[in-house]
Amino acid sequence: MEIKQLLANNRFWSEALTARDPDFFARLARQQRPEFLWIGCSDSRVPANEVVGLMPGELFVHRNVANMVVATDMNFLSVLQYAVDVLQVRHVIVCGHYGCGGVRAALGHRELGLIDNWLRALKAIHHQNLVRFDGLDDEQQVNLLCELNVQRQVRNVCHTTIVQNAWQRGQPLAVHGWIYGLADGLVKDLQVTLDNASQLDSTFLYDL
Repeated sequence: MEIKQLLANNRFWSEALTARDPDFFARLARQQRPEFLWIGCSDSRVPANEVVGLMPGELFVHRNVANMVVATDMNFLSVLQYAVDVLQVRHVIVCGHYGCGGVRAALGHRELGLIDNWLRALKAIHHQNLVRFDGLDDEQQVNLLCELNVQRQVRNVCHTTIVQNAWQRGQPLAVHGWIYGLADGLVKDLQVTLDNASQLDSTFLYDL
């Protein structure tokens, strides 16, 4: 596909939306009021808005390789702080996906470069849960680590002072863990939702 085709696609998309709702872009330009923050993988096969059927302006999005929540990542922390404190989203969704290439790389031993440092935490999750991987084939191991990663990243979101401060001031905020199936396009709720500080281990609580 030529790069100019992307510009043509954009014009068609804009014209189609405007035909359905002539004021759509004017309203969108004035403000955004999303209720959801999506923390997802950069994988091109997982388009955040389309997966959950939301229009532009309805989903605030942060994506990186393997949907990681890293305590020293200023990009992520800035997105989270803006979403929670300024936009006052009501839901944070950490959404991984089965067959994730980053997760697969973390299970291997091939050197890939800078990304190896980013994925090191995934190796730690695998090491901490080795017994759960016994007897699984390669694909089952990848998919299990995809799920364990989402579960860990949900807690990492809640360990931030950003989320704990929101709970402390009574702001309604829930953090969810989902996983997307590339093979069927369906999202699975991993049932690890947290919505208050009492659900966290005391080690990670702050005196606010």
